[in-house]
Amino acid sequence: MKAQRLARIDHEIQRILGTLIAQELKDPRLGFTTVTRVEVTDDLRFCKVYVSVIGDRHAARQTLDALESAKGFLRGELGHRIDLRYTPELLFVEDRSVERAIELARTMREDALRRAPAPPDEESQDASTTEDR
Repeated sequence: MKAQRLARIDHEIQRILGTLIAQELKDPRLGFTTVTRVEVTDDLRFCKVYVSVIGDRHAARQTLDALESAKGFLRGELGHRIDLRYTPELLFVEDRSVERAIELARTMREDALRRAPAPPDEESQDASTTEDR
């Protein structure tokens, strides 16, 4: 199957699942969840759904459990909203790339602060200005 068509299908499934998770699921275990990426196999039988969850590891685990239990509902709704020969099986995977990006940015910021030259002392500035007079 052409890569362009698969990319369109990925995008459409991501849009539909994002809407369904945000608006239709009422599970109290479900945290603030974003569908970051979707990858459908070439035969359209299986679909990896990458989700980002705001919160700690416990919140992420509970959210993935909630999505796993709602998998049948989500697949059925997906089948009604998208016209494909087969509605793909859903596999939910936690996407931790946002956390890694935040950690990397923090590390880079701390490293830049350590490497930055220290501001000159006030005493050394006073000494140099009195010598110039």
